[in-house]
Amino acid sequence: MATVRFDAVARLRGELTPSADKSVSHRSAILGAMSSTPVRVRNYLEAEDTISTLNAVRALGARVERAGDGELTIHGVGPAGAREPEQPIDVGNAGTLMRLLPGWLAAQEGRTFTLDGDASIRRRPVDRIAVPLRLMGADIEARDGRLPPFTVRGARLHPIAYDLPVASAQIKSAIALAALAAEGATTIAEPAPSRDHTERMLAAAGVRLHRNGRRLTIESTPELQLEELVVPGDPSSAAFAIAAALIVPNASVTIRGVGTNHTRSGYIHIAQRMGANIEGEIEADPGEAIPEAEPVADLHVETSPLHATTVEPDEVPLAIDELPLVALLGCFADGQTVVRGAQELRVKESDRIATVVDGLLGLGADIEATDDGFAVRGTGGLRGGTIASHSDHRLAMLGAVAGLASRDGVAVDGMEAAAVSYPTFEADLARLL
Repeated sequence: MATVRFDAVARLRGELTPSADKSVSHRSAILGAMSSTPVRVRNYLEAEDTISTLNAVRALGARVERAGDGELTIHGVGPAGAREPEQPIDVGNAGTLMRLLPGWLAAQEGRTFTLDGDASIRRRPVDRIAVPLRLMGADIEARDGRLPPFTVRGARLHPIAYDLPVASAQIKSAIALAALAAEGATTIAEPAPSRDHTERMLAAAGVRLHRNGRRLTIESTPELQLEELVVPGDPSSAAFAIAAALIVPNASVTIRGVGTNHTRSGYIHIAQRMGANIEGEIEADPGEAIPEAEPVADLHVETSPLHATTVEPDEVPLAIDELPLVALLGCFADGQTVVRGAQELRVKESDRIATVVDGLLGLGADIEATDDGFAVRGTGGLRGGTIASHSDHRLAMLGAVAGLASRDGVAVDGMEAAAVSYPTFEADLARLL
């Protein structure tokens, strides 16, 4: 386990391009493997989680050609052509892969697939995808009824109308992938909007789908017609540079090529509400239309005086991965910042409510956990100290950013966890120092 120290700095200047979007990369590999004709993927993320996805689709029969610099061509096996592997599919630490892939596998009639992963994955529940897939006709058997390793037995699927218990792009996407093989129309109702990357890709692939309010309807489609997918810069990775530029003195940072999908911009809107000076064009909500492409923009961020805010439950799905950074911003803000309705953080790579609160307490924050979030009272800054990543990539990067803005610096135990989503994080950050 590597310990890396991040000392306080007096300024940040320059520009960077964040790593490619992890969520879009996962989906690109899966949709490419489901296609009957070759799919070119540009700017694919080369990180531990997304390499697990490439290995998974290879195990299912797809052929992946790498041309370097994130350029891939995926030769898929078609919607119904997944091969039954001899060994369990290893998803590593990739929760998105674990929850999306069964949507495709559920439709592979007569074939059986087992999914497993690392110690962290074995603590992450799959019952929320198992319930709707079983309703569609699949047979899913999990350890203790809800945990990996778990087995998917493919079957002839039928369409359903399903109300999601929580707003979750992963559950929605698993059902949507299964719906392609379910003769008829499947309808998914969300309690609040969530990431729409899967819908955009399906629309680009010729799938008939439409949105009516918070109800998404997907019609069965025998073939996917994809030629090229372009992965934007990851807004969740860019969020760390944004946070650093807001709380480090004398900062002026430009972040190039960031995905600005409106379903991923919740953190930016929250930060702006706190007083953040962030300039750049964020996608407007397209309403019931389903765009086929991901919007991209350059963002410019400068040091800003921050004030507290309250993040309500309906905002959480659009900022779920960045909420730990809201806690960090709250340490530097005037007043008390509260996050509510974020209990989903407890089933991420770590219990992110507990680990973020404990980690920031160790750095001098005035913060407390609640059942569904946290409350942090701004003290104008952080003392510094040591923070453990708990093998959670976002907690490792949180510690690094906190170190730059702290009084005494921060040592991050387990900094290598950042490679799960952002292998070049330390190098990119160093360029701004």
